Amino acid sequence: MTKLTKRIVEGSELRDRQYTIWCGELKGFGVFVLPSGTRTYFVDYRNANNVRRRMKLGRHGPITAEQARTLAIQVLAEVFKGNDPLENRNSARKAISVKELCELYIADLDAGRILGKSGRPKKASTKLTDLGRINRHIVPLLGRKQVTHVTKADVTAMMKDIMAGKTRRSEKTKKLRGRSIVRGGMGAASRTVGLLGGIFTYARDELGIIETNPAHGIRKPKDAKRTQRLNEDDYRSLGRILAKAAQDDRYGRTADIIRVLAMTGCRRSEVIGIRKAEVDIASSCFRFEDTKEGQSVRPIGLPVLEYFDAHLFDEAGPFVFPGRSDDTPFGSFPRHWEKIFEGTELADLTAHVLRHSFASLANDLGFTEITIAALLGHANGSITGRYIHTLDASLVMAADTVSGYINSLLDGAVLSHTNYALDRGSRKAALLRFLTPEPDTAEEGGA
Repeated sequence: MTKLTKRIVEGSELRDRQYTIWCGELKGFGVFVLPSGTRTYFVDYRNANNVRRRMKLGRHGPITAEQARTLAIQVLAEVFKGNDPLENRNSARKAISVKELCELYIADLDAGRILGKSGRPKKASTKLTDLGRINRHIVPLLGRKQVTHVTKADVTAMMKDIMAGKTRRSEKTKKLRGRSIVRGGMGAASRTVGLLGGIFTYARDELGIIETNPAHGIRKPKDAKRTQRLNEDDYRSLGRILAKAAQDDRYGRTADIIRVLAMTGCRRSEVIGIRKAEVDIASSCFRFEDTKEGQSVRPIGLPVLEYFDAHLFDEAGPFVFPGRSDDTPFGSFPRHWEKIFEGTELADLTAHVLRHSFASLANDLGFTEITIAALLGHANGSITGRYIHTLDASLVMAADTVSGYINSLLDGAVLSHTNYALDRGSRKAALLRFLTPEPDTAEEGGA
C-alpha cells in the first residue's frame, strides 16, 4: 500500500474529471485532483450515528502532504472519542461575524482564489478597491453582526447609511501628503452592496456558512451614468490647455500622457504603465500584457504611432513613461492632472471622459459598435484576444481616422467629418484628405 506523499500528489496526472487518490497507510485520508490542477486534501470518517462525513483539510501548496496527514490523524482521534469534528467546525464557522468573514474573504483574495467576472483572479487594482469598500463601509456598518443573523433589512439599512454619507471621512494614507476621502453616495452604496453579495456567495458556496444570500434581491440605486463627452470645441480647449502645460517642464510628460489618452481611448492605467515592449510600431498596435480583459491587442492611429516612433527610447528603463526611478511607471499623474485643469473650463474632466469621448467620436464618424469595441479593447471586441498577431487593415485605418481627427482638433483645426474616404494604400494621404479643414465662410461667399 502506498503512502500519500508530496511526490505522489504533485506527480498526479490531470484528467477531464475530478478523481481521488487514497492513502494506503492512513484509512480515510486522501486528496482530490481537479482538472484545473488544484489538489485538496480531505479525510473520510463515520460519526457516532454511523453517518459518513467528509472533511476538507486544505489545498496542496498552502499545506503539505505531511501537514494534511497530521490534521487527518487529529480528526480521526476526535472521532474515536465520539466527537464529530466537521459538525464542530461548521458550528464554529456559523458563529463568525461579518468582520471575520471579510477577513477570510480577503485572505483568499490575496491568494488569488477569488475570481472576477473574467474567470481570472482579480486584478491588484480591483482587490484594492474591494479592500477599501470592506474596511470603509461593510465592516463599520455590519462588522459586528453574526453572519447567519444578517437579513435583507440589515443590508438595505447599510446601503441607505452609505447613501446618506454615514461612513464619510477623510484620513491620511501611507503615501507622502496622501489622503483618502470617503464620500459615500448612491454609486458607492450600489457597488458596496454588490461586493457584499459576492462575499455572502463566498460564505454560502465556499464555506457552507449560510444557505441563502441576504444581499440578493436588494433594490439598489442606479449608479449615475457617465454621459459627459467632449465636443469639438472642448477638444480645442483641451489642446490649448495641454499646450500651455507642456511649456512647464514639470507637466510636459503628463501633457503627453493625456494627449495619448485622448487619441487612443485607452484606460489611464494602461497608458501610464505601458512598457516599451508593448508598443509594436511595425504592426501599428499596442500589445498589452495585462489589462482589465487580460492580454489585449489595440490598433494605434498614425498620430500616436508617430509620437511613439519619435519618443519611445527617450528614457531609460522598461517603461515608456517612467517614474522617479527607471524601473517604475510615472507616479505623479493624478496630482499633475489636478494642477493642469484647475481653474479651466475643463476642471471636471476625467480620464474616463476621454475614453467615452473617443468612442462617441468614432460613432459620429460612422464606425460600427464592433469596430469601436475593438479600438477600445472591450472583451467582446473582434481583435481583443490572446492569440491575435496581425490586425486587419480596416481597423488600423479606423484608428488612424479617429486619432487623426482628435489630433487635429487638439491642434485647433475646424474640420468636417462628412467626406470620409478609406485609402488602404496610403495612410497619411487618406488622413490628409479626410481631415481637410472646412472652407472659410467669407471665401465661399466670394467664390
